[in-house]
Parts: sequence; C-alpha cells; structure tokens
Amino acid sequence: MESNKEFFWRLTRYYSLYTVGFIAFLCVLAILEHEGMPRSWIGYLFLFVTIGLYAAIGVVCRTSDVPEYYVAGRRVPPLFNGMATAADWISAATFISLAGGLYLQGFDGLAYILGWTGGYVLVALLIAPYLRKFGQYTIADFLAARYPGKRGGNLIRILAVAATILISFTYVVAQIYGVGLITSRFTGIDFSIGIFLGLASILVCSFLGGMRAITWTQVAQYIIILFAYLIPVVWLSAKHTTVPVPPVAYGAVLPKLNAIERKLESDPKEQEIRKIFQERADDYERKLKNLPHSWEEGRVEAQHHIDDVKRNTRASLAEIKAASRALSSYPKSPEEAERRWSDARAANLLRAQAPISQTEPFPGRDKDSSDIKRNNFLALVFCLMLGTAALPHILMRYYTTPTVSAARKSVFWTLFFIMLIYLTVPALTVLVKYDIYTSLVGSSYTHLPDWVYYWANIDKVNPLVSISDMNKDGLVQLGEISLDGDIIVLAMPEIAGLPYFVSGLVAAGGLAAALSTADGLLLTISNALSHDIYYKVVDPSASTQKRVTISKLLLLVVALLAAYAASLKPGDILSMVGAAFSLAGSTLFPALVLGVFWKRANQAGAVAGIVCGFLMCVYYMLHTNPTFGGNAAAQWFHIAPISAGVFGVPVGIAAMVIVSLLTPPPDEATVALIDHIRTP
Repeated sequence: MESNKEFFWRLTRYYSLYTVGFIAFLCVLAILEHEGMPRSWIGYLFLFVTIGLYAAIGVVCRTSDVPEYYVAGRRVPPLFNGMATAADWISAATFISLAGGLYLQGFDGLAYILGWTGGYVLVALLIAPYLRKFGQYTIADFLAARYPGKRGGNLIRILAVAATILISFTYVVAQIYGVGLITSRFTGIDFSIGIFLGLASILVCSFLGGMRAITWTQVAQYIIILFAYLIPVVWLSAKHTTVPVPPVAYGAVLPKLNAIERKLESDPKEQEIRKIFQERADDYERKLKNLPHSWEEGRVEAQHHIDDVKRNTRASLAEIKAASRALSSYPKSPEEAERRWSDARAANLLRAQAPISQTEPFPGRDKDSSDIKRNNFLALVFCLMLGTAALPHILMRYYTTPTVSAARKSVFWTLFFIMLIYLTVPALTVLVKYDIYTSLVGSSYTHLPDWVYYWANIDKVNPLVSISDMNKDGLVQLGEISLDGDIIVLAMPEIAGLPYFVSGLVAAGGLAAALSTADGLLLTISNALSHDIYYKVVDPSASTQKRVTISKLLLLVVALLAAYAASLKPGDILSMVGAAFSLAGSTLFPALVLGVFWKRANQAGAVAGIVCGFLMCVYYMLHTNPTFGGNAAAQWFHIAPISAGVFGVPVGIAAMVIVSLLTPPPDEATVALIDHIRTP
C-alpha cells in the first residue's frame, strides 16, 4: 500500500504538471487574442475548458466507498487539504464581492478580512484537532456522541442537521447566484439559464465522487483562483506604479486616491449631484409622513398620466409603454409603498453623502454616528470569527487528514493560501477605484467605455452599472455613477484596459471560487440528510451502497432547490453570506466549543443553547431587516441585522450553561470521550 509520503509526492508531480499546463494555456490564449481571435471565443474557451477539467476530475475520482465518499479516505496531506479548504473558503463572496464591499464601504469593509482570517485561528485552537481525534464523518456525529442523553443523541443530531442545512443552504444560494452572474456575462445567455448550466458542473464533482472528487477538484480550482486574482492585480500595479507588487502599489496609490477624494468632496458639480439626491430623499420622506394619502394621490396621478398620454395623438408607442410600466410598477398598497419608499429614501440618502474614504476609520457626521460605525465594525468581526469556527462545510474538511497533527498543519496551510488572496484584495480595491476616479470621472457621456454598456445590459431590471447625466452638463460626475459591488472584480480587467484574455481568466477564477464552495456546501447538506437522518435515525441497517446512493439523490434535489432560489436574486452575495455566519455562530459554536472544553455540558444544555441562540439570531434579523418586513429603527444599540450573532451567541452560551447546571451531569462514557479527544 502506498505510504503517505509517496502519495504526497505523487500529488505534487500531478499538480505541478497541471500548473505548467495552465500557464501554457494562458500563453496560447494571449497569442490567439493578439492574432485576432474573437473575444467571445476566448470567454467560451476559458469557461468550458475549466469546467471540462473539473468534470474530468469528478469522473476519474468517482466512488461509492463510504470513507472515500464522505471523508476522501482520510489521507489528504496537510498542504493539499489546506489548498482545498482555501478553495472551499474563497467563495463567490470573497472572490467576487469582497473587493466590491471594500470599494463601497471603505475602511469598514476590512471587517470581513479581519473576521474571516481570525476565525481560522479559532478553528485551529478550539475545534479542528478535536474533531479529527474524534473521527466519524459529520459535525452532527460529534454532537450526537458528545451529548447522548437518555435516549441516545438523536435529538441533538436532528437539531445539528437542521442548523447545518439552514446555514449551508443560505451560503450555497449566494454561490450559485455568483455562477449565474459570471456565466451570463461571459456567454451572453440569460441569467437564470446560466445558473442551471453552472449547476451541472457543480453536480459532476459532488454527485460522482463526493469528498474524494471535491477535494482534488478544489486543489485544481485553487490554482486557477490564485492565477486569476494575482495576474490582473500585478498587471494593474505595474500600470499605476511601475512596481508589480500589489501591497507596494497599494501604499503608493492610496495617498493619490485620498487627494482625489478630498477634491471631489468640495467640487461644486459633485455637490450639485448630492443635492439632487438629498431632494429626492426629502421627497420620499414627505410621502412617508403623508401615508396613506400620498399613496392614493400618486396612484391617481399615474392613472391620469397614462390617460393623458393615450389621448395625445402625437404620443409615441414608447411613451405609452413607459406610462403603462409606471402604473403597473406603482405600489399595490400603502404597506408596500412604505417599504419601497423607505428603501428608496435610504438609497438616495446614501448617494447624497460625500465619497467614502478608503483610509478614514468609522467616518461620521459626529461622534455618535462614528461610534455606531465602530460598534458595527467590531460586531461584524465578532460574528464572522465565531461563524467561521462553526461552518459545517469547513469543519468537515478536517476529518479528511491522516492524523490530528495533520489537521493542525492543514489550518496553517489554509491560512497561508487564503493570505495570498487577502493581502491582494485591498490593493485591488484601491487600484480599481483610482482607475475609475482618473479615467471615468470627468469624461464625456458621448465616450463612455464599452464595459459600462456590457455590464448595464446583463440585468436590465436592477442594472449592475448605471450612469445618468443628472445635471445635464454632458460630463460624468462621481455622484452620477452607480456600481454594484459584485462586478468590481469581474469588470476590473475591462475597467483597467487589460487584454480580454485576462477578463476570461478572472471569470474562470470567479467561477472556480463559486463552484468549489458550492460543491462543499451541497455535499455537506446531502451528507447531513443521508448519513445523519436516513442512516443514523431512519434506517441504521442500510447498506453502504444505499447510503451513498441516497446521498447523491438528496444532493441533486438540494442543488435544484438552491438554483431556483438563486434565480430569484434574493440579495447581494456579501449580505447573504454574512447572514450565514451569524446563524452558524449562534447555533453551533457554543455546543462545539463547550462540548470540548466544559465537561459539565450535557444534552439538555446543548439543545437549549442551539434553540435559544438560533431563535435570538433569527428574531433580530427579521425584526430589524426591512427586507423581511422589519424596522431598522428597532435595532438594539444600532447593530445591523447582518451582525445578529452578537446577540445570538451570548444567549446560546448562557442558555447552555444555565440549563446544563440545572440538569444532571453527563455520564462516565461521555466524560471518557472528552478525555480521549483532548489527549494530545
């Protein structure tokens, strides 16, 4: 039988050849573009060659063996497990949306980088080694064994599965949304169709080979992600500073960007645009105060307008259609009007503000508003750290290493490979913003760059790019530009004027990031249902073949449901992912960590902690998020809904401690299990 060392060197040879082949592929495409190959062909080649590669790995690694399907045979070397976990982690939120978040939020966006990387420190110290020492296949396996109760661990297992499904489903919808965004942009197909085409490539790996196929595919995907992120940023760094080192370019460009921001803040034309947005916000405020009369007056006015247009014999068909659309899109009730006008007021107030600084921490009109931003920053970091340490699809990866020591080393390599990307994200943000401020702002509306039209036409209902001449001066002001954060990275090569093959490379990297995470999440959900519910609760006598088959069928069903949810465009990627972290921290973190480090914790306490933490988190999200009918004014200490875990985690821990102390302690077998997993 092949030793671990021989297996490591064989993998090293394979992936070294793969890397050399991928570099050669990039060189060939660069030459073909120079020789006149159409851009559409380059986009198709990038997408379909990489998807074909993932499919080939999935076919080669197909398996029905239970240990191979669930935990890749427990023989993944730490370095390669670190690469696979990094690919699993660098999701659509990181690759596509993180730079966009920094672009739109300035300094505040750094909370994501600090929270996510800090979470892996907690994984290494508090959870990963102990899960690997325990063995088994899922997070619910550990919780069921740690909190057995009088009738076994089925109750805690079912709760853990419910939490896993909810967290992972929220997360996977965001990934599939990213897949649809990329495929629709680079193939020209409809967004919804692009989602289901991307779904097919996800299923090839996870459906055929489970964790075994996903692991080796994710290593290949990480290599593509690394090239796709670093090459354009290095290129952009050389363009603006002549130094092709992104962190160095970041430091050189940042002072220039700050000088431009200060100039734009006092520019009369920019102030004119901001005044227009403030007037619109004030108009919505008046409408909100006069509800329901303002809603009735607006409906009557819209009806009169369409009647006037139809009576006008000189009115064009386009004018009639525009008047009809205005009436059909008008709020159907005062309640709907309140929600929509509140959102519109908030959006206009946001655009009425001066440009957000990339360096000033927690900017605000006064000390109170600055303190609110600081508190939200710290709350988000807290939720992301604890959520990272409790994400089921990440923790499952540490079951795949050969030993406990290898699990610890895997976390180190994971942080290293994530660091290579995260150190580049702030540089990318600053370089792209500097490019837009110096090349697009102040340009003529008659000479807008092609990328503006490309991205504006992807989603005509909610445009990803919108530029309108609000003051009719024929020039583009910063306040007239509206950019969706999700396109900053994908459009970056076009914004910077780089060759089109770089755009194709970035699209392939974004697709790899979304697919790698979606694979892991879908497998986590299907394994929770097939292993923890079907095998452990419903049919303990099921054969290994039947267990794997059930898992594959459930995976297919969950994937289709997630694709359908993503096609409804439920929200921006970063917000959807942020909600998953608060849920993970509130439900699973207390039970996992106290289960390792506090012997007195019992099943009753764990059940109380999971239920109370979940209810607290969900209540706060629904109660304060206008999207779900809540009211932002109801926030506690002005904490945003995305950071609901800052309340859910303490409630979960308190409930778990109190109930555990009020009920009988665990039995001797459970205490022996704790001693076993904590023994070095």
